[in-house]
Amino acid sequence: MKNILKFCLSLLMTMMIFSCNDREEGDLIIGTDRIKIDSVKIAQDSMDVLTTQTIKTYSNYSGNCEGFYGYDYVHKNDLTREVTSYNFKTDAACTEIVTRASLINFRPQQAGDYIFKFWNGLNSSGEDIWIEKTIKVQ
Repeated sequence: MKNILKFCLSLLMTMMIFSCNDREEGDLIIGTDRIKIDSVKIAQDSMDVLTTQTIKTYSNYSGNCEGFYGYDYVHKNDLTREVTSYNFKTDAACTEIVTRASLINFRPQQAGDYIFKFWNGLNSSGEDIWIEKTIKVQ
């Protein structure tokens, strides 16, 4: 009787442990990588100090298996920013290429001409290509 009870308890515990895994295909992130920013939309090329403007970047992703992960936003100096976008990849089956927008909120703390460099891939020599945009802050 005790052996049957021990067996049933261990079977019940095993079932509880494995039933908690509700992960479906595509839930597992298998990697991240930088992805080129294909285009940039800046609504206003001039703005005031301490106001906020949203900058949109557009990149192409494989549908169903890739998405936006985040930005690497580097202050090269007081007025120059380098922006690199990163994607995540999952274990889901990929579908057709889709273009998605991601947002950066820019809130300058001082006046000047801010230069934004958005990473657009590598040239044939392996050097970085940048899309440059300028925002005049008054």
